[in-house]
Amino acid sequence: MTEDEPDYRFTLANERTYLAYLRTSLACYAGGLSAVQFLDLGPDRWPARIIGVILVCAGIVTTAGAFRRWQQNLTAIRRGGALPVTRLPLMLGATIAVVGLIGLLFSLWR
Repeated sequence: MTEDEPDYRFTLANERTYLAYLRTSLACYAGGLSAVQFLDLGPDRWPARIIGVILVCAGIVTTAGAFRRWQQNLTAIRRGGALPVTRLPLMLGATIAVVGLIGLLFSLWR
């Protein structure tokens, strides 16, 4: 299959999406590290550690997934094909919802 140089607007839009995912992963890192450092949800602080580990892992997965998605989209754009389907937004939304629920439950339980 031949690869053509696409309209620069599509390339830049793909790049903006990639950067948005990176900002999200940075927010996950910051939220996870802040949870471990500042949340006081019990004497052993294990709920804060669970929240922190989940968020940092979500940030790692988001960083890797964002780069993979950017590459796949760029290839599809250059070949004139359909953009590949991704589950990254679903994973992010579900993770943030679960972490929020865990935090809420431990806050109410405390």
